[in-house]
Amino acid sequence: MTADLLAPLDLAFWNMESAEHPMHLGALGVFAAHSPTAGAHAADLLAARAAAVPGLRMRVRSVWQPLGLPPVLGGAAREPDPGFDPLNHVRLHAPTADFHAEAGRLMQRPLDRGRPPWEAHVLPGEDGVSFAVLFKFHHALADGLRALTLAAGVLDPMDLPARRPRPAEPSRGLLPDVRKLPGRVRGALTDVGRALDIGASLAVSNLGVRSTSALTAWPTGTRRTAGVVVDLDDVHRVRKAEGGTVNDVLIAVVAGALRRWLDERGDGSEGVAPRALIPVSTRRPRTAHPQGNRLSGYLIRLPVADPDPLGRLATVRTAMDRNKDAGPNRGAGAVALLADHVPALGHRLGGALASQAARLWFDILVTSVPLPSIGLKLGGNPVTAVFPFAPLARGQSLAVAISTYRGSVHYGLVADAHAVPDLDRLAHALSKEVETLIAACEP
Repeated sequence: MTADLLAPLDLAFWNMESAEHPMHLGALGVFAAHSPTAGAHAADLLAARAAAVPGLRMRVRSVWQPLGLPPVLGGAAREPDPGFDPLNHVRLHAPTADFHAEAGRLMQRPLDRGRPPWEAHVLPGEDGVSFAVLFKFHHALADGLRALTLAAGVLDPMDLPARRPRPAEPSRGLLPDVRKLPGRVRGALTDVGRALDIGASLAVSNLGVRSTSALTAWPTGTRRTAGVVVDLDDVHRVRKAEGGTVNDVLIAVVAGALRRWLDERGDGSEGVAPRALIPVSTRRPRTAHPQGNRLSGYLIRLPVADPDPLGRLATVRTAMDRNKDAGPNRGAGAVALLADHVPALGHRLGGALASQAARLWFDILVTSVPLPSIGLKLGGNPVTAVFPFAPLARGQSLAVAISTYRGSVHYGLVADAHAVPDLDRLAHALSKEVETLIAACEP
């Protein structure tokens, strides 16, 4: 494989990272073990297979080209690591009784930026009948769909339907067409302004909306994770009764769980309507190429203050419909579009500022990560649960990621451990909110 420049959005993620805010995605896969040594065997398999996955051999290197060459001063490129050793990335840990406790500790550690930015941590269970694998991929290397493709390369082979060929994309070169640049930048800036205005308006007292300290935190660099599994059939029961999409219901569940959690911990939910960023993949269906990120996003207010569960669902549905009508490159989505027009050196110098600005833009990330419907296995040991984890933006204490796998919905929660010591209580609230919605739908 040859070197290729990081796309602007990938470069932004690479430069937003700090020791307190590592910019990696995660996924904790829990496996049913066929034997007490299944975890150790899984670690050997992961190391052996990683060497054969080209995308896992790619490191990120700074690019400082002199004047007279294409203007990528301050940029970065992916290139094969000549010293790649999978044993630097795959690690077998001591047995544990709490996979999430270990996952939180490992998620707070930044990846080694001098090596291909990914890791796989194998966690044998003390019970001898299960083990877990925590995958970590830097956001500059992959979005959720791309990370899934890379992880699939080290799991047991899957019998997937043949991929349809897609037409080649026209080459963009290193810069957009100068004749089109002013109008596109102007439009992107306008939509970014609108997205920031929406976020800023929530702080205006005469709107009767307040934020909550439970979702904000001074960066400590600590992480805690939790997960909960709910029945997808229950989600479909609510969707069929009230309309909308599965995703609408899953987001409404988050809103209701936040309400329950805030009230239980004494913070109160009255007047609270946090701004949620809902990432949207712009990849073509059934593809995960090219490398890096293909993302946009929607911005909505979560109706936490509404005491009616069906009212919360209706509010989420209306907000999502409005965003879909506008399209993923309007409003909040224009921020990702704007990244294409920032010079590489601007990303390098402004990475920390961009990370801080995220707090002004949204309060919580709620993202969906796709998984295949067929069973995943490693060394013949089947996956029983998959909990996706999203990175935390600076100044934010909680992020929610959701995956649907084989008839179940898996919520993966990541939080600042000091700001949210009761993350398990929020996970429990997610389960209770599904029950609340089902009861509200019954005649």
